[in-house]
Amino acid sequence: MPEALYYTDSDEANRLIASDPLALLIGFAIDQQVTVQQAFAGPLKLEERLGTLDAGQIAATDPATLEAAFRQPPAIHRFPRAMAARVQELCRMVADEYGGHAERIWTEAKDAADLRKRIGALPGFGKMKVTALGAVLALRFGVEAAQELVPDFPTLGSVDSPEALHSYQAHTRAERAAKRAAARSARLCAWYE
Repeated sequence: MPEALYYTDSDEANRLIASDPLALLIGFAIDQQVTVQQAFAGPLKLEERLGTLDAGQIAATDPATLEAAFRQPPAIHRFPRAMAARVQELCRMVADEYGGHAERIWTEAKDAADLRKRIGALPGFGKMKVTALGAVLALRFGVEAAQELVPDFPTLGSVDSPEALHSYQAHTRAERAAKRAAARSARLCAWYE
């Protein structure tokens, strides 16, 4: 197990997401429409505001209380209500299906197909997040069942230092810009036809 995952500017947050499987899942769950740094700093903020990162306790928390924890400045996410609901649903699933032990999602997976299915069943985990989490599990945690999920392009699993995070984000920004340019070009071509 790595000592830290370098996804935030906070050493404490980086250590938490490396040592607490639920914190890692929460970071991935809220990694949408915010920076990687903000998403993965979220579990530490949530723990500080709620006093726990226990799946059962978060699942049982009053939704208004959980939303308030997300909304409290500095906000954990730009969409506090939606992300609080997503995290609560995630925690409910971990509590109900995995006895509150998030790591069972990967430690009990029979193979890559089973792991893909387990991760894909989590709230807010589409194909990209399945691939990204799979890469992190394979490359940073040595999870054998996750090896087949590692793609041939950079993901958060490739990040092993603060410098690697900046390189990964620069690569991702360049890819998005190229896709936007291609889409604009296609729209212009269609308009001229």
